[in-house]
Amino acid sequence: MNRFSKVTAAVLALAAITLMVACGSTAPTVETPAEEPTAAPAAGAAETADLDALKTEAVETYANIVFANYEDAYNSAVELQDKIDAFVADPTAETMQAAKEAWLAAREPYGQTEAFRFYGGPIDDEDGPEGLINAWPLDEVYIDYVDGEETSGIINDVETYPTIDKELLISLNEVGAEENISTGFHAIEFLLWGQDLSSDGAGNRPYTDYIADGAAPNPDRRALYLQTAAELLVEDLAELKETWDPAVEGNYRADFLSQPPDEALQKIFTGIGVLSKSELAGERIFTAYDNQDQEDEHSCFSDNTHRDIITNAQGIYNVYVGEYTRVDGSTVSGASLADIIAAVNPDMNEELLSLLDATLQQVNSIHVPFDQAIVLADERPQILEVVTALQDSGDKIAEASSDLGLTINTALPE
Repeated sequence: MNRFSKVTAAVLALAAITLMVACGSTAPTVETPAEEPTAAPAAGAAETADLDALKTEAVETYANIVFANYEDAYNSAVELQDKIDAFVADPTAETMQAAKEAWLAAREPYGQTEAFRFYGGPIDDEDGPEGLINAWPLDEVYIDYVDGEETSGIINDVETYPTIDKELLISLNEVGAEENISTGFHAIEFLLWGQDLSSDGAGNRPYTDYIADGAAPNPDRRALYLQTAAELLVEDLAELKETWDPAVEGNYRADFLSQPPDEALQKIFTGIGVLSKSELAGERIFTAYDNQDQEDEHSCFSDNTHRDIITNAQGIYNVYVGEYTRVDGSTVSGASLADIIAAVNPDMNEELLSLLDATLQQVNSIHVPFDQAIVLADERPQILEVVTALQDSGDKIAEASSDLGLTINTALPE
């Protein structure tokens, strides 16, 4: 509207008021027409630039967290390997217990790395080592003796497998069936704890399985298998650490940071969305809940499944808020997904943060051991509530990503 038009409009308005007053009507409040805004395009461009910068910073924070988390997982696995070597060198109840405690400690950082999966990154692309590190459930009879079958497994089949080495264990992993797991955390777990025959406790493998005059056959092969599996675990985690190491040129981290931020963000949201909605809620919790079978729980030999669930949920939270607490107590943090969503939809951010907080509280209150939580009538409703909370969080993660124009699929990749 030009200056002449504005003056004309004002005059006509005053004339109308005069006529209304003369007829006994109440005069309305008159406001001087405001100048039309002229700076909106410039402000919009600035806001877009700020959001783009925030996205770039958040992607870098993610990469920093991934590296720190994998470095912790690697260092913890090295400590586990050291304890296993000490146990094999001197098999006693005390050295076996030290190895078990190192295994439990190594699971803490690794469980949080599960949030970095499901988008074809280094952990689970075509050549990724995930299946060698954390595959489950494990059929015990594939590796060693079980109750009623004292000569079963790779360890006791000297004729078919005369030499136990890394190449053999890799070649046999998941051969013939998904449950035929020969490597990784859960193979080590079984070799330390043994078959879980207790309804409310962990496995109770005796340390004498590793001494010459013990009751179990082939103690030397069992010891070699345990050490070889630990060595493989360390190597696989070293590989993952290197792919995200900022000091290594031309690795996956470099490629990840060089792609458009929205492409990286789609992968990040996909990782935590799939873990929450499908993998953790479905595969890792509901399957065991539905079947009421401890063979379907993640760490059934050690009864550590509750910690697996907690650390997985913590990993989702870490990624969204952009903060990871390292094993040594230090923190890695920076711009986050939460900051980005808060910038475009503050209400959505608050809703998602509330869901993630509530979910963490729920998983931390799961009855221990988990294999009892899935069968006890008083505990089963809580497990179902956890499943629902994780599914709701996954849905909200997908909804939040759509505010950025991203579309993610929270179903498990085929």
